[in-house]
Amino acid sequence: MLLYVLESHGSSPGRQGFLMAVNAQGAMEGSIGGGIMEHKFVEIAKEKLKHGPAFWATPELSIRTQYHDKTAARNQSGMICSGDQTILLYRVQPSDLLAIQAIVTCLEQNQNGYLELSPAGICFFADQIPEANYLFTMQSEEKWVYQEQLGYKNQLFIIGGGHCALALSRIMSLMDFYIRVFDDRPDLHTMVLNDVVHEKILVSSYSDLADQIPSGENNYVVVMTFGYRTDDLAIRALVDKQLAYFGVLGSKTKIEKLFDEYRVEGFDQEKLNRIHAPIGLPINSRTPEEIAISIAGEIIRLKNGGSV
Repeated sequence: MLLYVLESHGSSPGRQGFLMAVNAQGAMEGSIGGGIMEHKFVEIAKEKLKHGPAFWATPELSIRTQYHDKTAARNQSGMICSGDQTILLYRVQPSDLLAIQAIVTCLEQNQNGYLELSPAGICFFADQIPEANYLFTMQSEEKWVYQEQLGYKNQLFIIGGGHCALALSRIMSLMDFYIRVFDDRPDLHTMVLNDVVHEKILVSSYSDLADQIPSGENNYVVVMTFGYRTDDLAIRALVDKQLAYFGVLGSKTKIEKLFDEYRVEGFDQEKLNRIHAPIGLPINSRTPEEIAISIAGEIIRLKNGGSV
């Protein structure tokens, strides 16, 4: 059984795109938000699998909206966090096998694709990206469609492969980011240790980054090289890019000196204002791991619609 959050609103613990799978033995993977609600839907899935295809013909159990409010007139989830979520319960069919195999191949190769769920089952289109990450429309139980971009939706470019980059890579690898780390030092020990990023790229000069990092509304850049001059090369190479996030690690004194130089040279102040520097949330971080957490928090807040 496939359990999929097709739509969510408010403070719902299960967000649009959350999913899980349950088999007849009760083994499961993923989550639709946890708590008593998830337990209830897992039990429904197990029951439907136990009774076989004939029981699946009950249409009202295929899609349910759950309200996280004890005062709701109907479809209470048992949780009180407010909001609501619409959940699909779908018994995977033999006819879905080719689409599932294509999805697995796409994800294993770190590619993007286009998933469509509907009463017709699971469809997948390789190398196609929908206009929005998620889209759900429903006219009736018999006429609805859910669409989602599969694969990594965000790109993280880490400039500099030192200890802070290693810590940041490890934290961000747990999230929906395709991660590349760049450095100009061959055989750097922390680059060798970094086994969580998708690509490790050796550059002859950070000034080459202008040709290697594209603009993009889902592209996030963090500059954390080993010194003032290499930071400067990276910033100059990327300052004209349109990015979701552009941050520079460094002390307040170093950042002020860099930006004073740029203003003297006539850099566009609006472009400088787009750079987050010093980088990270103000949590008095000291160690590479603490610094990485502060940067990750800043990126996540911005990605999820908050201000930085």
